[in-house]
Amino acid sequence: MKVWWRFWMEQLDRRWFLWSMLVINALGSVYGFYWYHLQLQMTEGWQKLFVPDSPTASTLFTLVLLLYIIGRRSPLLEALAAVTLFKYGIWAVAMILLSGWVAPAPFFQALHWTDWMLMTSHLGMAAEAVLYSRFFTYRLLHLILAGVWVLLNDALDYGLDIHPWLPPWLQDWVHPIAVFTVGLSVVSLALFARLGLVEQPERKWELPRMFDRG
Repeated sequence: MKVWWRFWMEQLDRRWFLWSMLVINALGSVYGFYWYHLQLQMTEGWQKLFVPDSPTASTLFTLVLLLYIIGRRSPLLEALAAVTLFKYGIWAVAMILLSGWVAPAPFFQALHWTDWMLMTSHLGMAAEAVLYSRFFTYRLLHLILAGVWVLLNDALDYGLDIHPWLPPWLQDWVHPIAVFTVGLSVVSLALFARLGLVEQPERKWELPRMFDRG
C-alpha cells in the first residue's frame, strides 16, 4: 500500500499526469456548466456569476494546472481553487446524501446513478485540492481573498435565493443548509490555512525542477 501511494504521489507533478488532470477537470467543468444551464437562464444579470459553484471551482483548478504545465504559478488562483474545490466537493456529497435520507422514497431508491456519479466526481474534487496542496504557494492575503469570495457567495446564495436548486423535500431545510454551507466555508479556509500556510518539508517550490520532467 505504501509503495502504491508513493508511486501515485510522485506522479502528481509529471507532465502526463498534469495534462490528464487538466482534461478531466476541463470536461467536468463543461458538464457542470451544462448542469446549471436552466438555473443560469432563470437568473438575472451579474447574479449568474454566483450560480455555478462546482464548475467554477473546477475551472479555477484547470487554470492552475495549465499554469503548472507552462511553468507558471498564480497564488491567488491556487487559493481560490483549493478552497472552492474542497468546499463544493464536500457540499455536493452532503446534499445528495441528505436528499436521499429525507426523500419520501427509501434511501437507495431515491438516489439515481447520476447521484452516485456526482458524489464520486465531487469527492474527487475535494481530494485533488488536498493532494495538490503540497504545490500551492499562496500566502495569507490570497487565502483572505478566497475567504471573501466564498463567504460573499454564501451570502448571495441564501440572501438572494440563488443557491443550487434543491429537491422539493429539502425546501424546509434551506436555513440549516445555509448554516452548514457557511460553516463548511470556514472549515475549508481553516484546512487550507493549515495545509498551505504552514511550512512543510515536502512542499515543492522550484517550478523548473518540478515540471520539466516527463
